[in-house]
Amino acid sequence: MEEWSKEQWEAAIQSGEKAAFYLYTPMCGTCAVASKMLSVIEQLLPQLQIGKANINFLEQIAYEHQIESVPCLLVTDGWKVTDKIYAFQSVPFLYELLKNQLTEHY
Repeated sequence: MEEWSKEQWEAAIQSGEKAAFYLYTPMCGTCAVASKMLSVIEQLLPQLQIGKANINFLEQIAYEHQIESVPCLLVTDGWKVTDKIYAFQSVPFLYELLKNQLTEHY
């Protein structure tokens, strides 16, 4: 999963394509588990743009999207954020959610 800057996230939104932006902090244990889960999702859904970023360096994004905690996954349908996920639950849960997001609008 590629580390994204604020500009790369904005470019993903502007592209109009489905994308997911994973926000974490390095010292968060739950984030480490979520990262591994998203690595699997990235293999299962290669057509989905997935980026990640340390939220400590993206204060503006945290403020704009009212991020309450990490890990957090922002999901966009292209042009706007449609989901903000805090409870990653399981790989099957994330897979279904993101797969449905991909097929829902195509």
